[in-house]
Amino acid sequence: MTLPFDGAISRYFREGAPNEVRKAIETAGKDEIMTASYPYREEMKGKEYERQMEALQIELAKMQAGLKASGKRLIVVFEGRDAAGKGGTIKAVTENMNPRQAYVVALSKPTERESQQWYFQRYVDWFPAKGEVALYDRSWYNRAMIEHVFGFCKPEERAKFFKQLPEFEQMIADEGIIFLKIWLEVGRAEQLKRFLDREGDLLKQWKLSQIDVDGLAKWDDYCAAIDETMEKTHFRHAPWTVILSDDKKRARIAAIQTILGSVDYPGKDAAAIGKIDGNICGGPKLRKG
Repeated sequence: MTLPFDGAISRYFREGAPNEVRKAIETAGKDEIMTASYPYREEMKGKEYERQMEALQIELAKMQAGLKASGKRLIVVFEGRDAAGKGGTIKAVTENMNPRQAYVVALSKPTERESQQWYFQRYVDWFPAKGEVALYDRSWYNRAMIEHVFGFCKPEERAKFFKQLPEFEQMIADEGIIFLKIWLEVGRAEQLKRFLDREGDLLKQWKLSQIDVDGLAKWDDYCAAIDETMEKTHFRHAPWTVILSDDKKRARIAAIQTILGSVDYPGKDAAAIGKIDGNICGGPKLRKG
């Protein structure tokens, strides 16, 4: 089988990955969590996950019906490292939602015209109307992190972004839109393992990009960019929810619980939603262990 990008990910695993990362991947058991700071040593069992998820899916359907009836609007921004589980989490959220009122925003590289617009403009174009849910698979935070790490924006453009952002997100809140920012954090060994799995799976190779490959050696640069962004953009009117996502099942449950907990709707069942696991879900400080 021909590997994407000439096997660059496997080559990085053999030749470029830190020894402790390579060793963790080589010695890990099937359901073992490799990140030492993660509060659990094994992934959640499938039956328990399915039991909780079934109840949460019912609540999501009730939530969407409530939003449609009330005309309230919901925006959820999903950010995180590459392979942190954004796509899978969003899929779990939308699985049983009516696509007429709930949609995913996953914008590609700006067109030439878009690159000449106000930076936030193309994201605003996708804001929800009454009763709708917009889930952003990456967002305007590209400027703060990815564009910065790869030199796709100038320092003064990023500084302008940070200057305008507080008021931009305050306007979202003032408009009455329910606005959530969710950050999925994955450990370095788990991230690389997921990349390796994608590289070797014909059905998942499409998920890989040149950015993923080039970003493997930029872990520390990403850490610095993420730390700075979290410090500057964790607002009272628009706080970050950080979810440790080495275990995808636990992360998906925590993300859905976070969304459900932020919306009032008829028939809301607190027992069905359950208590959010504070060991893996909290504020930006959670990233530091």
